[in-house]
Amino acid sequence: MWRAEIDGRTLRFHLTGINNQNFLMQDEQTGSWWQQVTGEALFGPLKGRTLDLVHHDEISFGLWKREQPGGRVLRPDDGAPWREFSHDWEAETAKLPVVTPERPGDPFDPRELVAGIALPGASKAYSVARLRRESPVLDTLAGVPLLLVVGEDGRSLRVFDRRIDGRTLDLFARPGGPPLVLLDAETGSTWSFAGEALSGPLAGRRLTRVSR
Repeated sequence: MWRAEIDGRTLRFHLTGINNQNFLMQDEQTGSWWQQVTGEALFGPLKGRTLDLVHHDEISFGLWKREQPGGRVLRPDDGAPWREFSHDWEAETAKLPVVTPERPGDPFDPRELVAGIALPGASKAYSVARLRRESPVLDTLAGVPLLLVVGEDGRSLRVFDRRIDGRTLDLFARPGGPPLVLLDAETGSTWSFAGEALSGPLAGRRLTRVSR
């Protein structure tokens, strides 16, 4: 998700094409073409400019509704034509030939779903299938100690900086406890999927979210 503003000017976008399996958007004000995944203008007067990232979640609606019971939902335009897509479109797409050539030593399959994290000085892709199997996952990237945790639905994923007041926490699933309640080894505090300490010495504290 990107802030639709450059130099104080609000831009309006529409879908104009696909490049390397990624949407291209064109702004109506300058005609520049923007890449969805990076927010960078690839063609046009604003080529090379980048939109500001807005923190967002990619989670199931059920989880979002539980966490934000008063949240607002953006509805589709009922007056616009919509094409019906098959519910198993991902499986059908996986049968198509792969455009990007495979290289020896590639750590992932060409169509494997990954969670990408980019920090100043380093970036890393994590296999979503592996995260589902091993959640919660602790790692360090560019000197930042990370916590990667998958939701109960097996689809929602969040990443946190696991430092509190400069102290790095090691978090793990509480044995025999309710789903998605984590425990830190340093203080014994329990933590929710939202990154909030529920009980213990750190109750009420929150881990800092890391955008993906």
